[in-house]
Parts: sequence; structure tokens; C-alpha cells
Amino acid sequence: MKSGNLNFLEPCGPLQARNETAFYIIIIIIIIIIIIIIIIIIMCVVLYGCETWSPILREERRLKVFENRVLRRIFGPRRDEVTGEWRKLHNEELNDLYCSPNIVRVIKSIRMRGRGM
Repeated sequence: MKSGNLNFLEPCGPLQARNETAFYIIIIIIIIIIIIIIIIIIMCVVLYGCETWSPILREERRLKVFENRVLRRIFGPRRDEVTGEWRKLHNEELNDLYCSPNIVRVIKSIRMRGRGM
């Protein structure tokens, strides 16, 4: 064994491809689980009692900012194809990745349902 060569530690061939595929599957499963946790726990806490709220535009903006902040934390940064640098996801990209309606729409629909409309 040569002293400076550590190539024997790196997997190669079909084993490496299987490991990478399994890694990406595990990452996707973790993201799905985190999204489910957000929907169940965080949204229930945030939306508790929203039938009686009368939010103003400032509060609606704060709720949208909170939701985007949580989603950015889950999905993480992305590498820009052009420059190769890491960057935050834009709001449109977050909405594309997280296909549920935003929190303000959910609040308004719950309030309308409570009024019988």
C-alpha cells in the first residue's frame, strides 16, 4: 500500500451508484417527514383560534414571512446554475416546492367556513 494514496477508501462502480441513490431517497423521505411535521404541529399552533382573528395587512405579511422562513430552513440553499454559488430560495421557488396554499389563504378559508359562507 502506498502511503499517500487513499483511493481504496472510496467506493467505486455499481456500489457507489447504489449508495448515492439510497442517499437521495433518504434525503427526500426526510424532507417529506419534516413537511408533515410542519403541517401537523406548527400550522395547528399558528392557526389555533384563527376563526376569531381579524388580521390586518401587517399581520398577514408577518405570517407569510414566518412561513417562508420555515420553508427556507427546510429546503435549504440551492446552487445557482450560472455562477455556481449557493443562494437562498426565492419566494416563487418555495411556493413551487411546497404545493400547499399559503397560511393567509388557509386562515381566510377557515374564517369563511366558520361564518357559514
